[in-house]
Amino acid sequence: MSGSSIGSILLSSTNPDRLRDWYAAAFAPNVDRTPGEPGYDVLDFNGFYVMIDKRDDIGDTNPQPGRMFLNVETDDARSVAKRVDELGGTWFAPLEERDGSWFATAIDPDGNYIQIIEFSEAARAEMESAMTEGGA
Repeated sequence: MSGSSIGSILLSSTNPDRLRDWYAAAFAPNVDRTPGEPGYDVLDFNGFYVMIDKRDDIGDTNPQPGRMFLNVETDDARSVAKRVDELGGTWFAPLEERDGSWFATAIDPDGNYIQIIEFSEAARAEMESAMTEGGA
């Protein structure tokens, strides 16, 4: 077993307040700001942290958003998709049902791809079984 883990991601933006507000409204994570300078907005997605900072050495939008998808698992993909719509959000791939699970890919205000996932109970059980068998 590895002694390393990934517990967060840093999203840089020319407009971090707008990006923070969009994520907060769309996904309802806990929002905090780290103290000191430069300080980061920290979005807590049940123990996975998205930190947002301001950078002047990047463009306003991501020119290659397909390089990284941020996966947001939810128990109600339809309500998340509705909130994205209410925020005037853009879709790379609209919400669709696949074998009982729901998937969509939204585009955040900076052009990053955010995959919304609601796994069915059967899909969760299958993944859990595969993890148990693989780890034995």
